[in-house]
Amino acid sequence: MSAPTVIGALSPSRAGDFMTCPLLYRFRVIDQIPERPSPAAVRGTVVHAVLERLYDLPAGGRTVRAALDLLEPQWERLREREPETAEMFADEAEQAAWLAQARTMLERYFTLEDPTRLEPAERELYVEAVLGNGLMLRGYIDRLDVAPTGEIRVVDYKTGTAPGREFEARALFQMKFYALALWRLHGTVPRVLQLVYLGNGEVIRYAPEEADLLATERKVSALWQAIERSMSTGEWRARPSRLCDWCDHRALCPEFGGTPPPLPERRPGDTLAGGRRRRAASDEL
Repeated sequence: MSAPTVIGALSPSRAGDFMTCPLLYRFRVIDQIPERPSPAAVRGTVVHAVLERLYDLPAGGRTVRAALDLLEPQWERLREREPETAEMFADEAEQAAWLAQARTMLERYFTLEDPTRLEPAERELYVEAVLGNGLMLRGYIDRLDVAPTGEIRVVDYKTGTAPGREFEARALFQMKFYALALWRLHGTVPRVLQLVYLGNGEVIRYAPEEADLLATERKVSALWQAIERSMSTGEWRARPSRLCDWCDHRALCPEFGGTPPPLPERRPGDTLAGGRRRRAASDEL
């Protein structure tokens, strides 16, 4: 049986963009308009890098001190790769306060997990899986733990605070997205999906079932159909919310008196690649 033709690609972040605001998805994926790195997103990127490299150390060396010693070198690496991140701060005092918040998050991590007792099977694991309709799911999983008996735990670090109950389902959507990709790749439903919130020290765990992942597959497929309809009609509606206060694209948004740029011409054979690159300072965390 031949593999289905890939019709496009979607990541949890870009799926979240479309659910938040179709016009935001258009600005990021179709127009590819650059965005300024935000201090919160950049801090998340650096903290993620530290936690990834912490597990390069032998188990006994995975201490709070070791994690803190990794922080500034990872920040320097990011500034070299993305020099614009150095322009986020008004002065050295502001940068120092930002680094202090990152240190607090790393210290908090050790109250939530004991890294000396963990041996991750994968870190920053890139996954991609093609569904039966040809849609490719892809993205990077922060950490994958595999028990000796084969059970899989999918772990994602968040540098924000845990959402209230009314928003918890949305937070878990990303994890179910990854679980669906892993299930379609390997035929095994992960045992546990775990969100580690370093902003306030909460951990959310969820045990998915096949029914959950089938529902997620239907949701993702319906979402892709909506994206394709917007692509064919040229209608990318703005969906105002409190998040508009932090959006880089307000000047182009009709809700705020702006005018979006003309849509790029779509050539025959083009597909929408709503995926995500290797984690960068502007990525959603």
